[in-house]
Amino acid sequence: MIDTENVTCDTCTAPAGMTVDASDEASRNWPRVDIEANSYKADFPLFAARPEVVFLDSGATSQRPQCVLDAQADFYRTMNANPLRGLYSLSVEATQAIADVRAQIARFIGVVDEHGRARASEVVFCRNTSEALNIVAKCFAPTVLEPGDEVAITIMEHHSNLIPWQQVCAATGAKLVYLYPTKTGEFSDEEIAAKIGPRTKIVSAAHVSNVLGVENPIAKLAAAVHAQGGHMVVDAAQSIPHMPVDVQELGADFLAFSAHKVFGPMGVGVLWGRAELLDAAEPLLTGGEMIDSVTEQGAVWAPVPEKFEAGTQDAAGIYATGVALDYLERVGLAAVAEREAALTHYAMSRMVELPFVDIIGSIYWDRHHGPISFNVRGIHPHDVASIMDMDGVCIRAGHHCAQPLLTWLGVENLACCRMSLAFYNDKADIDRFIESLQHVWNVFNG
Repeated sequence: MIDTENVTCDTCTAPAGMTVDASDEASRNWPRVDIEANSYKADFPLFAARPEVVFLDSGATSQRPQCVLDAQADFYRTMNANPLRGLYSLSVEATQAIADVRAQIARFIGVVDEHGRARASEVVFCRNTSEALNIVAKCFAPTVLEPGDEVAITIMEHHSNLIPWQQVCAATGAKLVYLYPTKTGEFSDEEIAAKIGPRTKIVSAAHVSNVLGVENPIAKLAAAVHAQGGHMVVDAAQSIPHMPVDVQELGADFLAFSAHKVFGPMGVGVLWGRAELLDAAEPLLTGGEMIDSVTEQGAVWAPVPEKFEAGTQDAAGIYATGVALDYLERVGLAAVAEREAALTHYAMSRMVELPFVDIIGSIYWDRHHGPISFNVRGIHPHDVASIMDMDGVCIRAGHHCAQPLLTWLGVENLACCRMSLAFYNDKADIDRFIESLQHVWNVFNG
């Protein structure tokens, strides 16, 4: 039974060494999924090629199933041509393939009209979530921000959803305002009301924290900023792989994510934005197919989405991204969520048995969606990760591009360890993770 009264640190809700059992509120209805069985690993070639590897860094990048690797190669083998730039059949096929994925993504995130048709033109391809968020901050935000206005973000934001807002506020004279949650990641109604007010023009927040793993109340934040006539920007990089994401249910005006975190290739990012907002924004890059016409002294931009897609896109990567989403939908987001919940429950129940491990954020398994951050007492996270690597266990160590959050939490060395789960993990992975943690402790403490 967890004794939540004996709090020993600012970064966890109870001391390490407490066990979680079925009488605990957060354990009473824990998911009963067979996590020993694993039919998914066979879909991912890396696990066959490197059977010694326990991969627990899916928050940084996911592994790719064979069908995605095949799709990327198939594009080059069967339809390799520059999309939009040719009238011959290969180019037409490549153009159509990209258009199909654009519409697929729109449907995947709920971007449909009243008749259920995908609003594909609102989906912009870029390189990653970071670039997508930079487009919103540097191309759209200056159209609505004036001196004295406010942009609100949370203290837990990834640097990619923080630094662009620092820069645009400095450039426009707007003020950057931070929302602070509890130490376990929950935002009170009072904090939201205090930080989102008449001057707030934009709120930008992660759907799921890449450090705390907590799901943020995006719909509530969106309602608050919309009541002030402002706009909601959502960083969905950490939520897309783990749960259904619907922009209409969230109340988002912009949403960004990366293909490589959702079993697709690296180098492909997605920005969705409401059509009228994208129309109002200026392009980040110029040249190539993002123009409609050019004279010696000026140019007219192509319509959205091409306006934001200067130069040749990663057509093969985009094509493979569509196959990745197909694969995820075949597995089923409900099945993914159920299995990952069971994995998280088991992992955290084992971690809190170790008296030398401090969990950062909530110790309740149902508050985590992928990432679980922690530290081993008295041992630098880089040493922890290095020793675990010798055991074949891949975790992340460092500031996780969230230095303001770790500073605010008072995390020593501005660094922590993070293990992040995906549905292709299993009980054996977690058991080896726990064994490796014990090994780390024994190396330094006998």
